[in-house]
Amino acid sequence: MARIAGVDLPKEKRVDIALSYLYGVGRPMAGRIVAEAQVDPSTRVKNLTESEINKISTLISNRTLKVEGDLRREIQQNVRRLIDINSYRGFRHRRNLPVRGQRTKTNARTRRGRRKTVGAARAEKPAAAKPAGSPAK
Repeated sequence: MARIAGVDLPKEKRVDIALSYLYGVGRPMAGRIVAEAQVDPSTRVKNLTESEINKISTLISNRTLKVEGDLRREIQQNVRRLIDINSYRGFRHRRNLPVRGQRTKTNARTRRGRRKTVGAARAEKPAAAKPAGSPAK
């Protein structure tokens, strides 16, 4: 079981694909890491030797590549800073709306959540008056 940057890589995947399971490492970066570590990209993760795993993990840590927790923390701090300085983008983050100028009249369901129907609600019938069976005295 290969564990790199605190993530267990899937055993049956190729190394170059499995590295993209790390947050902050995409397919191109994974290919560069594998090439620099001189590991065959078609090797399955379960067939990696300890020395190859160590090469890959040291490359990731030595390249000052932010992955996993460090990258998530940095992104969260950037969003928090935008909210704190009351910028327009921070306001959009705070209200959970699209930040980059997308339309919101019809789309933006991922960001805004499920539709909530507003309007045309029927009013309840008023309660009936007194029953007509008893005469007044």
